[in-house]
Amino acid sequence: MNQHARLEPTPVPFIDIAAQRRRLGSAVDEAIARVTAHCQFIMGPEVRALEADLAAFCGARHAVSCASGTDALILVLMAKGVGPGDAVFCPAFTFCATAEVVALLGATPVFVDVEAATFNIDPNSLECAIATAKRLGLSPKMVIPVDLFGLPADFDVIAGIAEAEGLFLLDDAAQGFGATYKGRRIGTLAHATATSFFPAKPLGCYGDGGAVFTDDDDLAAILRSLRVHGEGTNRYDNVRIGMTGRLDTIQAAVLIEKLKIFPDEIMARNRAAECYAGALGNLVTVPRIPQDYTSVWAQYTVRLEPGARERFAAALKADGIPTAVYYPKPLNRQEAYKHFPVADGGVPVSEQLAEEVISLPMHAYLDPTTQDRIVEAVRRALGA
Repeated sequence: MNQHARLEPTPVPFIDIAAQRRRLGSAVDEAIARVTAHCQFIMGPEVRALEADLAAFCGARHAVSCASGTDALILVLMAKGVGPGDAVFCPAFTFCATAEVVALLGATPVFVDVEAATFNIDPNSLECAIATAKRLGLSPKMVIPVDLFGLPADFDVIAGIAEAEGLFLLDDAAQGFGATYKGRRIGTLAHATATSFFPAKPLGCYGDGGAVFTDDDDLAAILRSLRVHGEGTNRYDNVRIGMTGRLDTIQAAVLIEKLKIFPDEIMARNRAAECYAGALGNLVTVPRIPQDYTSVWAQYTVRLEPGARERFAAALKADGIPTAVYYPKPLNRQEAYKHFPVADGGVPVSEQLAEEVISLPMHAYLDPTTQDRIVEAVRRALGA
């Protein structure tokens, strides 16, 4: 036996759902048991309780739960009648769901560039994209800024453009629920806000789930109808074309318990982010948070010199440190979306970021010893 063989390092979790599960302990088991006891698995009492808790948390008048973050987006588009001939403005640097829902309804996603400092939609590019859509004979209908990696978009500026152009403002907060912008929580910054409760999100359930937040009573009523096949006074009175978009009661029960510890987890994520920034700020381009913003750090994403990412990721992997790349190809270059229009001037920042970004482990249970290990691995990988 080779006594000098190198032992493989214990892998570090990229997102440590198991540590959170240990913290919650019996609370989740008991919550699930209550659902299995009353057997109201669809639209049970926990769904209504969760919606009330979510609305109170972010300050929105209505929280309408649904089956996924993608459903949250498409329900709003359906409620606003988005369809063929309409232009919906989406950042090029994001997950495909933001544009997917637009295309599914026959409308046209128009891709907008992002800002290098925040990874969020660039207002100047948005104005160019609106001009592009008009030139192409499309009817500008909606803008969907994304709170990428947990940081809010610049809503004051974007809302001003939307108001001037008569656009509905839908916040894609799949990664950003729990963050704040100038003292206000996400959920109250747009006409409607969609979020995801996918397990890896800052607030995640044990399956798929999502929600829409709005202060608009009429919109909330339509959303509740659409998520149950467009029902009217009852399930057999269909007043509009809808879908099956309900949140399972068991997932609602899990989220009720997770929401109780969510504020503490947000603080822990920010402590971890501050540690990364202090330790790595002179080695890589670390994310910066604008004044009067807070992030929930869905991901901690740094930028490397072009061409350095593959070697860097391999070095960290050898040290047991996982990484991820969100997103290696902007939407305008993906096969399913490359035929859709791009803002005049293109999306050069999105294309540059796609070549440079890489994400490090980030979660609320990233203890100092583990984070020191990650930082040292990064230093070795960069030869620092």
